Amino acid sequence: MPIEHISDTARWVAVYRALESERADALFHDPFARRLAGERGERIVATMPRGRAMAWPMIVRTAVFDEVIRDLVARDGIDLVLNLAAGLDARPWRLDLPRTLRWVDVDLPAILDYKLGMLRDAEPRCAYEAVRVDLTDAPARRALFARLGDQSRRVLVVTEGLLVYLTAEQVASLAADLHAVPSFHAWLIDLAGPLVLQIMNRHWGKAVARGNAPFRFAPAEGTEFFRDSGWRESRFRSTMEEARRLRREMRFAWLWRTLARLYPARRREQFRRMSACVLLERI
Repeated sequence: MPIEHISDTARWVAVYRALESERADALFHDPFARRLAGERGERIVATMPRGRAMAWPMIVRTAVFDEVIRDLVARDGIDLVLNLAAGLDARPWRLDLPRTLRWVDVDLPAILDYKLGMLRDAEPRCAYEAVRVDLTDAPARRALFARLGDQSRRVLVVTEGLLVYLTAEQVASLAADLHAVPSFHAWLIDLAGPLVLQIMNRHWGKAVARGNAPFRFAPAEGTEFFRDSGWRESRFRSTMEEARRLRREMRFAWLWRTLARLYPARRREQFRRMSACVLLERI
């Protein structure tokens, strides 16, 4: 089952959330994931090279994003979560969130209509809004950002599984548009480095390219890429370190760590930072 559109990647990742949720020692529980992934999502994972073996980084990402979102909402006065390219994320339905929190999902009409149709019998745990906007339409997204910025005091922007599909120019433009809104306080992203991009392209590059969703963004300078757009690194959660903490490491991770000790400290730090969940804050 090929990936035919970038929205198919949301079905793909939903399968991983379902697999984790069904474990006895699950890091999180997404009771909607299997339903949202559907038969198409199952077939995508079944036919992708190493489809199930590579679930671990997506599961780690989901768990870390859950932790950071809950922490910021509880401790940092966040009154709006703005989830860009929300896909089939069901956090407004599955996380324990304040009823007063506003959560806005933004994505293409087809994927949001599908999600809301599948969740029509479920009740969001916070004040939920779905906005159907193509994020590549710069004037439309700026108008949306301005509206939401005027309505909120402290906004957390979330882009999970989005930036890797954009060009560097598109990411820089999005970063600048987000920074232009004073109430957009923090931005939670996942970030891949060049080595991870090579690995992803080796395994899945042809499959996602056929669906017009090639992997693109993996800045060699890491989080420094965002400084020119007004953002700096606030929290850095290395995927490899988080996988060990959460006990969701890849096979032979112990061997990777052993070999890494043979490298100079600078090279080890590069390995540590080659994939991460990152919280950015305004400069």
